[in-house]
Amino acid sequence: MKGLVIKNTGSWYQVKTDDGRSIECKIKGNFRLKGIRSTNPVAVGDRVRIAVNREGTAYIHEIEDRKNYIIRRSSNLSKQSHILAANLDQCMLIVTVNYPETSTTFIDRFLASAEAYRIPVKLIFNKIDVYNDDELHYLDALINLYSQIGYPCFQISAIEGKGIETIKKELAGKITLFSGHSGVGKSTLINSILPEVNLKTGEISAYHNKGMHTTTFSEMFPIDEGGYIIDTPGIKGFGTFDMEEEEIGHYFPEIFKASVHCKYGNCTHRHEPGCAVRQAIEQHLISESRYTSYLSMLEDKEEGKYRAAY
Repeated sequence: MKGLVIKNTGSWYQVKTDDGRSIECKIKGNFRLKGIRSTNPVAVGDRVRIAVNREGTAYIHEIEDRKNYIIRRSSNLSKQSHILAANLDQCMLIVTVNYPETSTTFIDRFLASAEAYRIPVKLIFNKIDVYNDDELHYLDALINLYSQIGYPCFQISAIEGKGIETIKKELAGKITLFSGHSGVGKSTLINSILPEVNLKTGEISAYHNKGMHTTTFSEMFPIDEGGYIIDTPGIKGFGTFDMEEEEIGHYFPEIFKASVHCKYGNCTHRHEPGCAVRQAIEQHLISESRYTSYLSMLEDKEEGKYRAAY
């Protein structure tokens, strides 16, 4: 029997079968022994085969080949990964300039991971209703930066409903992963798009200016226009996983474009003579913040561990 994994609680999976049923499944014990170094070998969005045993328990026994997936280093187990979702048409990264603040390092790590699997990303800048003049100025600078690189940017206020109709059009007919820090307004945005879902929303900690987790597992929701939204728990950091040092620059489109003019083919863009990337930074053709993010990902490879600060 075939189906689509639409919910993952960590202990069991909800599978929507091709004949329209919804079945709770577990994974076979030997499933984790197939060389998948992941905290969750099965992810929301996976197409799977399931079987029901004599006792009536359903088991997932096979995952069909994935088109793509978004993966990050597991924050507790540095040698393992965590797959956020599989078989995506696009990602929407929800960003807030404040309440809580989303760093450019976090944005860039997410974008690079999506680039590695050729998944388009759209940046959704939420909470435009609460920013002061300085924050709005910074917001404009971020939108200018990422738009020039080629990432579509949208300004919304999920709580006031501003910009929601535009987002709905961008979702139509696509499987879209929503991601971002806790507290950026993912659940509020989904409730604006799908009021019947009625997800729990949380408060921001005034002391830490961070969100508290309200979503505790990943789940897919069908949308009227066709397609799905995948809601995921808020993530604090985005440790990149399974990237070779020489590949990292490929996942920054503007760095990759400039690197073809470097003197050496294996240039790391740090100290080599004739580096076209560092020259482009000096000429303000590549952003310092993007270069800093690139260097931080190289450090991950050198240290061989996940740097939780990101």
